[in-house]
Amino acid sequence: MEHISQLTAEIRDKAAYPDILVISRLFLPKEAVIGEYIYNRCLQDPERVIVLAASCSGDKVFDENQQFPVYRWSYPRSWRSGCVGSIMKPFLNIVCSFVLAIKLYFRYHYRYIEWGHGYDFPSLLLLSYLLPIRFFIYLHGNDFLCTLHNPVLRSLFKLTLKRAEGIVCNSSYTRDYLRTALRLNTPTHVINPIIRPEKFGNNVANPSSLDDLRVRVRQTYNIPESAIVILSIGRLVKHKGFDRVIDNIPLLLTFGVDVHYIICGQGPSESELKSLVHRLRVDKFVHFAGYVPEPELAGYYAACDIFAMLTLLDTKPNNMEGFGVVYLEASYFGKPVIAPRLGGVLDTVQHEENGILVNPNSGYEVFQAFNRLCKDQQLREQLGRKGKELAKRRTLHRSLYKSEGRNAIL
Repeated sequence: MEHISQLTAEIRDKAAYPDILVISRLFLPKEAVIGEYIYNRCLQDPERVIVLAASCSGDKVFDENQQFPVYRWSYPRSWRSGCVGSIMKPFLNIVCSFVLAIKLYFRYHYRYIEWGHGYDFPSLLLLSYLLPIRFFIYLHGNDFLCTLHNPVLRSLFKLTLKRAEGIVCNSSYTRDYLRTALRLNTPTHVINPIIRPEKFGNNVANPSSLDDLRVRVRQTYNIPESAIVILSIGRLVKHKGFDRVIDNIPLLLTFGVDVHYIICGQGPSESELKSLVHRLRVDKFVHFAGYVPEPELAGYYAACDIFAMLTLLDTKPNNMEGFGVVYLEASYFGKPVIAPRLGGVLDTVQHEENGILVNPNSGYEVFQAFNRLCKDQQLREQLGRKGKELAKRRTLHRSLYKSEGRNAIL
């Protein structure tokens, strides 16, 4: 990691001509969907990018191993937890990203800014007036919802988007929601997240290693090799629909399916879900794995036969799931998916191609999907193969600069 105090140092040879400043308060090694998205973007053009981000645990070693320069601003130790930090961090993000972006401009003379999310956008708006640059802004869902309910922030946000060279949305759902809410003429691009296999460890490309992981995870929960394993991964909150999967376990058992359900994640609904499992008397068939670090998730994907998340449309004003990356991960591991027919899921799961889309509120429809996949191994393998193929498709961010003669690679 290069500290801002080193700005007068000589530019490193490996980033001698960078012209894109990527700014994000969320950046690896912190586990975050947006951080992963931004990191994958930077890996596509390491010779062109400079990264400016907030500090996080473990960042020094991580940053030193990157092919591009990474600069970070730090939070006071007293702000890292508690109410003061939650209130003051957004202001510090705006100030630091603004000041340090200007300092970095005088070092690199970059021509573009790629703003990694809708958070802290006032800094970007000011930079667009002060620096001779063009910019793109990425939007993911929740990062811009909060601005739409505040008249002042909404006006400033709309002005920022109007001044942008382009808007990058992580899904068609996010793009359509934005168009409906703000009715903008700014060019808007959909670039879905991609899978970086390295985040799951070094064994994901080796089939025999995945087989070993599959056996190990099943043995951990005393699951027979012949049993069907359903997997869900996510924060344990009500709208994620874990209870709808649990409701189907006793039904499947009654229909003669030897089925087990593994849930990876933590959250406020955990005790409620465990109570439901106990009431339905399926304690031996439903397993709570708790929080599972990303490098260990490969074993759980390998161990399952079906991946299911029956997320409901969350009606909270500041919550929107623009893209379900776990569906993409499951497809990457060749697993058929059962998913809701809504939102950003439609960019990831294609009905009868790599999974089955259902109405999560229809108990009959959900059960039929589970029963069908549990009993049809050939269908599971067919959907899994297609899912793996679809998960490898990608649109690179350099397509944003195609007017310069840099062609998109698909």
